[in-house]
Amino acid sequence: MESYILNGINIALFLDNRRENKDGNYPVKVRITHKRERKYYSTGKNLSVEDWERLEKAKNTELLNVKKDLQISFDKVKDAVQSLENNGNFSFDALNIYLGKHVGDTLNMAFETKIKGLIESGSIGNSDVYTCAYNHLQKYAGSNLPFESVTIDWLKRYEKAMLEEGKSYTTISMYIRCIRALFNDAKSIGVIKEAQYPFGRGKYEVPSGKGRKLALNLNQIKQIITYTDGFEATERYRDLWFFSYLCNGINVNDLLKLKFSNIDGDEIHFYRSKTLHTTKDKKEIEALITPEMKQIIERWGNPNKSSDNYIFPFLTGEETPLQQKRAIQDVTHRINKRLKKIGEAIGISGLSTYTARHSYASVLKRSGANIAYISESLGHSDLKTTENYLASFEKEERIKNAAFLTNFGDK
Repeated sequence: MESYILNGINIALFLDNRRENKDGNYPVKVRITHKRERKYYSTGKNLSVEDWERLEKAKNTELLNVKKDLQISFDKVKDAVQSLENNGNFSFDALNIYLGKHVGDTLNMAFETKIKGLIESGSIGNSDVYTCAYNHLQKYAGSNLPFESVTIDWLKRYEKAMLEEGKSYTTISMYIRCIRALFNDAKSIGVIKEAQYPFGRGKYEVPSGKGRKLALNLNQIKQIITYTDGFEATERYRDLWFFSYLCNGINVNDLLKLKFSNIDGDEIHFYRSKTLHTTKDKKEIEALITPEMKQIIERWGNPNKSSDNYIFPFLTGEETPLQQKRAIQDVTHRINKRLKKIGEAIGISGLSTYTARHSYASVLKRSGANIAYISESLGHSDLKTTENYLASFEKEERIKNAAFLTNFGDK
């Protein structure tokens, strides 16, 4: 039926016959295709295949009214796309906010639209972050906060309130970055004016949250991987952490998604999920499979080594994106729980799944490895990112070493 193309953005009205409704009809949707990504927008109408085919030349009143309503829905999306693209601001996030603005110009509505879009696209991790930020915002400011009420002073008061609650700067930074992202979208589509934008130099600057980045030395890593308390669960999750360390500091999310098809000879090839959808050039990471990694796969890996099976049997491939995310979070929690016990036993505090990646990078650096090699192994987009990443560990090392200068042995 209706279709429209603007600068590579394809808009089409179509009958989504992938899943039949209870009444035997199918939903009519507006489909937008942009850079090989597709999003679907409901029109609120359902039709049979026969009525859909009759719609173009409809003469009866009922179908003519449906056709009119569908045209209104299509034009609404089309106008939104045109407005955004003509201003050079088109993105699916901006479009969702733009379409949502007709219901109310509130930060609450922007949050709800963003969260819904993230869930629909399978970005469950990001949706969790926005949901936490939104829930806290509603407790503080209620369910109807206009964009215009969020001023520089308001943001300062909100930051102070979170500090008084005992929130860390890492959490505060995360919550306010969500608000800033929504303001960026709102500004780009004209929901707010430039004068209303409260962020930036000379205005409100988002505090930087710096969590503790613990990087272990080889002796400490040996203490961890040789520790046992006799429980199989401790050894399983300890070994998964060690595998993460050896596999270029791979995070748990990517680790559990590894399949036997990722193995090519004596190497594992994978992409970082964290940057897969945010960078134009996809950077494949290659990790050598060491004898220790082979032993871990043999001990804890999936007995069925078919190419489509996951290397470690925590996922089946039948999960929804939300179920998959929850399963990965559960394993991450279990690893961290065991690492905490190990840390208490050997005298190393702050152990977590993140420590594997931090330690991988710092051990290579201290061993004289080339920065370019470390950068490539970590999947960083440029050397500057790697240098900044390593700098935090080196400062920690300098602080520790500086203490030796005045360690006179006094009691």
